[in-house]
Amino acid sequence: MKVLYVTHRMPFPPSDGARVRAFHCIDHLHRQGHEVTVAVPARNQAEMDAVPGLLAHCDRVLIDQVNAPMQSLRMVACLAGMRPSSMGYFHSRALARQIREAVQTHGFDLICVHSSSVATYVEDIADVPKLLDFVDMDSQKWLDYAGFKSFPLSLGYWLEGIKLERAERRLANRFDLNAVVTPGELASLEAIAPGSDNHWYPNGVNVEACVPAPGEAEAHSLVFVGRMDYFPNQDAVVWFCDAVMPGLRARYPDVRLYIVGADPTPVVRALGDQAGITVTGTVPEVHSWVRRATVSIAPLKLARGMQNKILEAMALQVPVVASPKPAQGVDAVVGEHLLAADSAEDWIETLSRLFDDPKERARLALAGRQRVLEKHRWDTIMQDRFEPLIARCIENFRAGKP
Repeated sequence: MKVLYVTHRMPFPPSDGARVRAFHCIDHLHRQGHEVTVAVPARNQAEMDAVPGLLAHCDRVLIDQVNAPMQSLRMVACLAGMRPSSMGYFHSRALARQIREAVQTHGFDLICVHSSSVATYVEDIADVPKLLDFVDMDSQKWLDYAGFKSFPLSLGYWLEGIKLERAERRLANRFDLNAVVTPGELASLEAIAPGSDNHWYPNGVNVEACVPAPGEAEAHSLVFVGRMDYFPNQDAVVWFCDAVMPGLRARYPDVRLYIVGADPTPVVRALGDQAGITVTGTVPEVHSWVRRATVSIAPLKLARGMQNKILEAMALQVPVVASPKPAQGVDAVVGEHLLAADSAEDWIETLSRLFDDPKERARLALAGRQRVLEKHRWDTIMQDRFEPLIARCIENFRAGKP
């Protein structure tokens, strides 16, 4: 089968959540013997330089390096119309031309799209089965942001959310099958486009690379992992440092928090001036930082989709405490495989119980890793969840659905 896979981010190396899911889909299709063409806009020269590495997992790459200032102008131009600015940002005329030519000459049997931001490249193609993986419902994310920002930013986020919701509804009805990453995102998609064929399949973990190291953890230590130029992550660590760390420090003067992730903003870097808080920036290897922690935390107030940071910590056999929203974004049972905390007082009490109870930490760590092994292995997800969706997409196309 000849497959065109369109994605909004260079999927190699699979170094963060925006790349990992697309990479494993591409790699799985290629290993199954399909001829895979990847189409992607590159944001910088480093992403262009990643093409040879990606070609080890696919057959050809259609790519154009977009100019950041020009893409920003496209976003601004979209403000006056109904096209979402995020879709304007990922548009490339050169890439659109490459995709049109490839569709006309190559005879694809299936088109897969990762993220609604690039679905417009192929939405008008009617003679090839098309699967759209929204991953997260971006419209709802922007609408969530509107509630956390002050005017006039709140108005801008609200407007983008409304425009995206309209576009998502149109796209869902123009593709033969749609997918998202969690049951919660599926509920959002069903509310937006109830007549389309909608499904979900989870993110996974490369469990072979997540090697536990029991006994390495530092006493009274916490870790937060994530890109630190991403607003929900910034909001989470700032809140945690302001609201939770003082109470923890009063009980455990040696408590430490490691904030691990690329591109910390000045606000995040300033947190490192507080006692017991380390902001690492980019690190060569994340897993060693997670293994050194007593507990991995995910105190996100803004959280949609599946949190890879939680899955990897569980796979590394490190206990996890998360806010309610991210805790619901993994296929796990709160209280059995991870713990949830909401208010600052909840966080202080929950973390204190784990700090003081090594048996509970061990139980939670073992249960979390076992759950990942059962539910979140990439090879199992691809075979048991992704492959059936491809088959259903093709069946829908042949039957003239949706």
